[in-house]
Amino acid sequence: MLVTLEGIDGSGKTTVWEALRDTRDDGYAFTREPTDSWYGEAVLRSVRDDEADPVAEAFLYTADHAAHLSRLVRPALERGDVVVSDRYSDSRYAYQGVALDGLVPRPMEYLRGIHKPWTRKPDLTLYFDVDPQTAAERAGATNKFEQVEFLSAVRANYETLIEHDPERFVRIDATQSPEAVLERVETVFAERVDSV
Repeated sequence: MLVTLEGIDGSGKTTVWEALRDTRDDGYAFTREPTDSWYGEAVLRSVRDDEADPVAEAFLYTADHAAHLSRLVRPALERGDVVVSDRYSDSRYAYQGVALDGLVPRPMEYLRGIHKPWTRKPDLTLYFDVDPQTAAERAGATNKFEQVEFLSAVRANYETLIEHDPERFVRIDATQSPEAVLERVETVFAERVDSV
């Protein structure tokens, strides 16, 4: 089973990912995008560059995702592990969908079309929902992707993704305390992951 944690920057999904990783070991593989490979390092360099070309950046993310699938995700799934990823392809569609707006027609559709022939769709996605203002304050608004206006557009893209695949997504109210958020996540895991 492939479980992904999604949400705008500052939603708290990484904190939850770390908590889950600390309480599960055998039969679980914990990972994230961008990865810690050289592909992921290239992505992070691009994120820090306010002048980075959005099209080139989108393909850096795509290359990192492809390597992630071949090196970790597919082998772990073949072993029968539950893979839990902090960000995955939905982040690409939501974030780069905003970054490519005006550069390519229907950017989210374009990005999904690029990924469709070879990516692996998640079985379950936990979407950590928080308003962009709160998220930007939490994240520190330290890069181009953490600005309120940008996060608002990303959040709208996530809503579109959820609308098109409602069975896969579970909305988590990320405005609650970290303890309440984690408790909700543990309930979802008990019902849909650990019991499988």
